[in-house]
Amino acid sequence: MKGQWVEIEFDCLPLRSVSRLDVPLDASPKYEQFVQRVKAAMTKHGSHNSYYLHRGSCTYHLTNAPDRGEIAFAFEGTALTGSNDRRTRSVDLSVTLRRETCGWLSEPIVQFFAESVQHAILVEFDRYIEAGDLSKTEERMKKLAEQNELSEGFVGMYL
Repeated sequence: MKGQWVEIEFDCLPLRSVSRLDVPLDASPKYEQFVQRVKAAMTKHGSHNSYYLHRGSCTYHLTNAPDRGEIAFAFEGTALTGSNDRRTRSVDLSVTLRRETCGWLSEPIVQFFAESVQHAILVEFDRYIEAGDLSKTEERMKKLAEQNELSEGFVGMYL
């Protein structure tokens, strides 16, 4: 049986696309905390070649039975790319154990896999780049900048 060894999912927010960091007055506490984490990431890493990964999950399957041998982590943090956005340079993630179905799991093993999440995301974010998601974002931003120049700063509503 051939399958995926590590399942990884995340949402990605290019930090250069963040134009406002104020929290709406009616925002939920959860959203306000998210905005604060994005602000902290921008302060620490800047906004150029920085991507905020959130709602991330990384699941390792140690056996071929889903009810035994699964270790799942949640993660959130920043992926940093090189100057041309073609390769992941590093990640700065907060990783927490979300669930596990391993009766033999011990704390040193949890720490090993939590650190392995960082390495797995380095690989996965390169795959994300290769899949063209960043180039699509770059194209949209370039088109928006061109429209902005042609309209002397007014791009219009509903964009």
